[in-house]
Amino acid sequence: MKGEKKLTELLYLKDSYIKEFSCTVSEIVEEENAIILNRTAFYPGGGGQPCDIGKLVTAEGIYTVTKVKKIAEKIYHYIEGKLPAVNEECKGELDWENRYKLMRTHTAMHLLSGLIWNDYAVQVTGGNMEPLKARMDFEFADFAKELIAEIEEKADREIANKRDIRTAVMAREEAFKIPDLIRTKINLLPAGIEQIRTVEIVGLDLQADGGTHVQNTSEIGKIRIVDYKSKGKINKRLYVEISD
Repeated sequence: MKGEKKLTELLYLKDSYIKEFSCTVSEIVEEENAIILNRTAFYPGGGGQPCDIGKLVTAEGIYTVTKVKKIAEKIYHYIEGKLPAVNEECKGELDWENRYKLMRTHTAMHLLSGLIWNDYAVQVTGGNMEPLKARMDFEFADFAKELIAEIEEKADREIANKRDIRTAVMAREEAFKIPDLIRTKINLLPAGIEQIRTVEIVGLDLQADGGTHVQNTSEIGKIRIVDYKSKGKINKRLYVEISD
């Protein structure tokens, strides 16, 4: 590694709608063909949400960011081809179409998990997403095909309610006093994390989460459950698609 080691300012935690940002290359990781920036709006992936992609523009050229990953508290930006230099000033540009689709999808997953928890007392056991598509696993022993239309109708209603989405950061001890804050069956938050970020769909759902989201449920679009599978006696996997 070359360059001074500094923690990156995580712009995506403050504002999910940042599309472009100024930054400086603080480190080069030659063995990974990656760089570390002093600040970034690129989400490194996590919680089932894929990382962002995009490009960095400098006076010397344009560098394609093919992957972003968090390793030991550092955000690695993997570059296609030649690397920029340490201390080089850049303009970061997200692939906004891809990011915004992921934001809509992630918020849709929270909306579904919230209403399914509230109305059916069913817990999420896992999930994953890609732009405008997702899978969600639930402990839903009595799930039947007839429930699909019912859940979709409830989702449509919550989208039409135009519920705001808010984020906050609180101390771990304070956060864990909130009932059902960790909606997944297994608490995936490492013990060493003292500050917990929460995402709230106002009036519907509140969860610990570090990803990016839209500002209002009206931005999600249409949520449809396009398929489901039984993954055991009580475990059901729902396949979800989002459309305009």
